[in-house]
Amino acid sequence: MGTIGLGVYKNDECKPACLAALKHGYRHIDSARIYRNEAVVGEAVKESGIPRSEIFITTKILSSDGGYESTIAAVDQSLDKFKFEYIDLYLIHEPLAGKEKRLQTYRALLECQKAGKIRTVGVSNFAVKHLEELKEAGMIKPAVNQLELHPFCQQKEIVEYCQKNGIIVQAYCPLVRGKFDDPVLQRTAKKHSKDVAQVLVRWSLQRGFIPLPKSAQPSRIISNAEVYDFELDSEDMSAIDALDQGKAGEISWNPVGAD
Repeated sequence: MGTIGLGVYKNDECKPACLAALKHGYRHIDSARIYRNEAVVGEAVKESGIPRSEIFITTKILSSDGGYESTIAAVDQSLDKFKFEYIDLYLIHEPLAGKEKRLQTYRALLECQKAGKIRTVGVSNFAVKHLEELKEAGMIKPAVNQLELHPFCQQKEIVEYCQKNGIIVQAYCPLVRGKFDDPVLQRTAKKHSKDVAQVLVRWSLQRGFIPLPKSAQPSRIISNAEVYDFELDSEDMSAIDALDQGKAGEISWNPVGAD
């Protein structure tokens, strides 16, 4: 799994974005069934000329597709759309189906993993209670929990739980959907001669997350990954950490508190 992934949410025609990302060093693309671009991502991977084994592909299943048999069918449909023999990471997109259906869906994904259709199983938007359900059911812990994470929405409780329990934290919306006018972010970017997007990605990396910045513009895709030639110091990190607004800082529909 790459340290930075390309998000393709709300990008039906994402082939140019994927090709630009792969050309310039990205090796991780984050899709989902509901994004309706699994087939296009698969085409981009093939056209890139990069061996499939070197590219990490994520997709996700919604609660409405959940349940044991439905999940098995959904995985097969994803494989058919991507035209892949396997998917690197398959996530439960959100925990809105209720406990019984969540467990059925997760169990089905584990079966698909055993069958070689999926390499890794994870979740998205799961709170501590949802992860504890899996543990209590005696199931293998998810490898990943993908969450809305950025300076204004840091979800500290679930992040701490995941990091203590060896669950990788992926950060969606790491660029706060382009809301770059905060003075702390502006000041930090100026200090390091970087732009705010690069500061946000760097902050995410230094917090131990795998950020999934989204862009349809090749120039921005390249720029978003140019973050390894500087480091935020402790003063920078403290100032950015202090921007946390908890739930009030959410910018996406966030179901982490679902039953």
